[in-house]
Amino acid sequence: MPLIEARDVYGGYGSMNILNGVNMALEAHEVGVIVGPNGAGKSTLLKAIFGLLHVNQGDILLNGAPIQNLPTNQLVERGMGFVPQEKNVFPSLTVQENLEMGAFLKPQNVKRMLGQVYEFFPPLQEKRHQPAGELSGGQRQMVAMGRALMAEPSLLLLDEPTAGLSPLYMNEIFDRVKHINAAGVGILMVEQNAKQALAIADKGFVLAAGQNRFTDTGAALLADPDVAKSFLGG
Repeated sequence: MPLIEARDVYGGYGSMNILNGVNMALEAHEVGVIVGPNGAGKSTLLKAIFGLLHVNQGDILLNGAPIQNLPTNQLVERGMGFVPQEKNVFPSLTVQENLEMGAFLKPQNVKRMLGQVYEFFPPLQEKRHQPAGELSGGQRQMVAMGRALMAEPSLLLLDEPTAGLSPLYMNEIFDRVKHINAAGVGILMVEQNAKQALAIADKGFVLAAGQNRFTDTGAALLADPDVAKSFLGG
């Protein structure tokens, strides 16, 4: 049974659909990457999975149970974490205070989970008393991901985690994604840096106009000349 599955999903804002019959399935041990041109519905799919916009038709299943249109707090309780692309830290709070905010459902686990997050992101331990707003973009992204991990999700949704980062930090974030996945967290992420993201993906989903264009392993999509020509810049 897949960890997360979308079956023929239509949804968007009000009655206007941006997703037009999307299908997607990801196993618990996998990294899934959603790529495609601007306006393809990539971030919209993540938001639909996390209950941030309305699914008008179709099913979204978490561990086989339907979850479409559930409130986000219930999805967090069921083991889902979401890291938005922007405004994803509390800039005036310290790094550690940001992380502790992520454990509000499981306050008894704060100490243990802080230890795990600092293992995933060693630079954060050194900067734990510093306001998050003073960090570099890459380190702020680590804080945002770490805060989502504090709730011990089984599935982590990442919306363009490397947007605006230097190549050094982009590679660092992708490396951390692999480590988090190896620790037992399924990961589904939207990425503009498609080639680099597909290189670490077990599964890749290429969307266009709110529909699936290609679905395969990351390696197969990278090797597909049609995908390269249309979506990866040749």
